[in-house]
This record gives sequence, C-alpha cells and structure tokens, in this order.
Amino acid sequence: MPTHSTRTFRKVVFIDATDAMARVVDALMVAIDGALKHDLTLDLELDINVDPDISPQDIPQRVGDAEVIWVDHSLLPTEIAKLCPKLKHVVFMGTGARSYMNIEALAELGIQVHLIKNYGDTAVAECAFGLMWAGARNLTFMDRAMRQGQWLRSEGVQLTGKTVGLVGFGGIGAEMARLCLGADMKVVAWNRSPRTYPGVTFLPLEELLAQSDVISLHLLLDDSTKGFMSSKRLQQMKPGVMLVNTARGALVDEKALIEQLKSGHIRHAGLDVFTVEPLPSDHPLTKLDNVTLSAHSAFRVPEANQRLVELAIHVTTLIFMSNNQ
Repeated sequence: MPTHSTRTFRKVVFIDATDAMARVVDALMVAIDGALKHDLTLDLELDINVDPDISPQDIPQRVGDAEVIWVDHSLLPTEIAKLCPKLKHVVFMGTGARSYMNIEALAELGIQVHLIKNYGDTAVAECAFGLMWAGARNLTFMDRAMRQGQWLRSEGVQLTGKTVGLVGFGGIGAEMARLCLGADMKVVAWNRSPRTYPGVTFLPLEELLAQSDVISLHLLLDDSTKGFMSSKRLQQMKPGVMLVNTARGALVDEKALIEQLKSGHIRHAGLDVFTVEPLPSDHPLTKLDNVTLSAHSAFRVPEANQRLVELAIHVTTLIFMSNNQ
C-alpha cells in the first residue's frame, strides 16, 4: 500500500510588512508552497502583518507561538523578545540587523538572527548614484525653492571626469563602480580585504579621502565600523567633497558631519540612512539646504523586493530542513 508522509505545519509571522512587500509575498505564495513541499514534509503557515510602523510593545501579540519571524526594519528589543517564548529564529530582511536588535543578546536567549544579502545591490547603487547627481546639480534645493515661488538658479558640478571614492567594495560598491565608470568618472576604492575590479584603482583610505570629489559609503555596520567616518576622517576629505551614504547612518559621526556641512568643507551630503530612524522632523539635517534626504528606501524597488522575499523563503526552508534532521 502507498505510504503518506505526515505533514508538519510551521508558523511564520512577517511582523512589519509594507503594502508593497505584502503584495510580493501574496504573489509568491504558490512558489513558497511549492518550495517548501519539495522534498519536505511540512507546510508553511505564513501570517503577514501589514504594519511597517509596528511598535515593539505590539510584537509579542503578533508573534504568538511562532518559531520564526520575518522582520523588515523594526526594532526588536531583547526585553520584548523575551516575551515571545516559542521564538527561535529571526529572518531579518536585509543586512543591517544590528541597527534594530542586539544579535548577541538574542543568541543568549536561544534566538538566531539570519541576514539576507545580495538582494538589492543594483537598486541601492542606483539610489547612491542618484543622490550623487542630485547633490552635484543642487536639484532638491532648487525644487524646494520653486515650490515656494522662488526662482533660485544654482551653480552645479559636472561629474564627468571627476573622482568618486568608494569606501567598502562588496556587491553594492561594485555596482556603483559600474555605474560611475559608465558616466566616465574616475573610480577609486578602499576595502578592508583585498579586491580587484576592472577600471577601479584601490588606494589606502587616507589617499582616497584626499583625492575624491565624491565619497560613497558601502560598508557593513559592526563594532569596528561604527563611527568609521569620524570627525578626523571627515576633515581629511577634499574641500568641496560630496558625501553619499546608503549604507548605515551609524557609520558617520553625525554631529561632525553637520559641522562640516555648515562650514562648506563638505559641499553636499546625500543620505538615505541615519543614526536615528525615522529621522525626527526637527533634526538639524532637515534644516540644511546642502543635504538631500531619503527615507531609508534605497533598496525599495519591485525587483529587489521580490528577490528579498525569495531569499527569505529559502532561508526559512533551510531553517525547517535543519530542524527536521
């Protein structure tokens, strides 16, 4: 007689999905189901909570008895995690989990944090490229002025032939290099470990800071890179430099950055990430005309969202496969 395997239902909660992410998950439900049924005796019960602004206090109720949760970009304090007794795995939708939770403290509770990499390299690089161009031509400054009835024409910077320095050279840095080389810019880079890339000159950090007309940050945030762009390093940058940060806000000494923007030593900053997010409406950065701000959205395009969900499915599948062994 044919045998039938016993299926195990495993609950997963996506605690803070945006509308766009929820639509992607819904569209991939058939693929998710097929991926988990292939060579596995389990089914996925995926609870999508559309609430990108969920407060930490509401998380335990949403998690319930789930073993695995997906977290987009919400705070998960250790004290809150303690109120989720069945929780064993956090699949963070990106690489910057340390900005939202204490990974080591969660590990002590028996909760493992899983990062998702290489899902939006092109999307983030395109955003960095756009922030660079907006700063070079003062586009956001003129846009704000014109909406207030002012015709304030502004002198810009031609980027063709200028030097862009990439601090950190992983997948996003490589994509940024590709875009800048296509714009006929000179590309130099620094990375903590040796790298090579056609058309890119790798330099010591001090030389890169002194030579670059634009500096774009592409480092992961960890204990060794927190405050990496210190007051001293900001002062070592070429006068009139433009700074782009689509990596993590805590890489930069924010107070020192504001001082250098006010002095004009840094001509313009294009920022998608901040030390405190959401950025408070009265933050000093919001008062400066030579700053372009975006709301940590560099990776938010449909292609990256789909890849992110696909990889989250894959990571979740591996978790359950490991548990079944």
